[in-house]
Amino acid sequence: MHSKRTIALISLACLATGCTTTGQVHQSIGVETVSSDKALAFPPPGGPAIVNIVERRHAKDVEQTISLFTSSSVPGQNFLKVQFLGITGSNPGLGSRPFDTINERVIAREMASAIPGVRLARSAILVQNSYGPFGYASGQSRTGDTCLYAWQQVKAGFAPSQEQRNFGMVQVRIRLCDARATERQLLGTVYGYTIAGHFAGAALNPFGGPRSANAVLGKPGEMIYPDMAPYRTAPIDIGYQNRPVVTRPVVVRRPAVVQPQPQVQPALPPMIGPRVPLPDGPNESSQTNGAGGGTSMAAQPPLAKTASNIIVPLPDCNGEAAIFGACR
Repeated sequence: MHSKRTIALISLACLATGCTTTGQVHQSIGVETVSSDKALAFPPPGGPAIVNIVERRHAKDVEQTISLFTSSSVPGQNFLKVQFLGITGSNPGLGSRPFDTINERVIAREMASAIPGVRLARSAILVQNSYGPFGYASGQSRTGDTCLYAWQQVKAGFAPSQEQRNFGMVQVRIRLCDARATERQLLGTVYGYTIAGHFAGAALNPFGGPRSANAVLGKPGEMIYPDMAPYRTAPIDIGYQNRPVVTRPVVVRRPAVVQPQPQVQPALPPMIGPRVPLPDGPNESSQTNGAGGGTSMAAQPPLAKTASNIIVPLPDCNGEAAIFGACR
């Protein structure tokens, strides 16, 4: 009897609770889409363009995934991801957050997830933009698209806990794939992007103090000429969308065309000169071969003219030859 009364009370409580339920669904985490003017980072002038921005907030940490225009057959979306990490309420006053060592395994998983199916090679060259050094890996897909994945950590450094400064940190990830751009053009986005966000408190400044001016400015004895640039020229152009399209040569394989070879004419026999008749001599035409009744000499082939068978007539003894004693 007591158990039945307990079940009835539980049922009435459930019904009462159900009557007061509104059925509305609320977000349990701070994820929302924001407009482009609220971006915490921007790509360089000239592209790629911003498509949309998804923002996530947790305590004092803010993360934005800024989707960028993509023209590639590689699965996935180009993006510029930026994370602002500050101290939380659970560990106040513990001094600066240390530099989180870039874990190669984590970076490898990020690259495989962001650019699937493309083999990327990590660059071993030291590079740095206006925020400090960064790392990147690049490669090409099977269809010839160029892909790049870059990572950077912006941190002012260590500070003693009593100074209460430089507690913040900014993590940046950039994923780019393009069917027409080159690696250097994609790398220009990493050099030219801008961090537009900042922490509300000066103690969370991750960038450190402002840089001082050049020591030679305003100093007596130091001359500055018009042809001397105050800053080093950037080796890579910023932005790549409005650049001329780099077309790859298209190789068209055609069947080999066999050129008809001219027919070789048969070689002509060597030309035979005119036959020279034998000199007339007494009974030459009636001489035989000594066998009696054989073939006549006229039927034999003519003899070739040589020095032994040419007959030179004697000079005329009645003329000038007699004067010089040519006649006997």
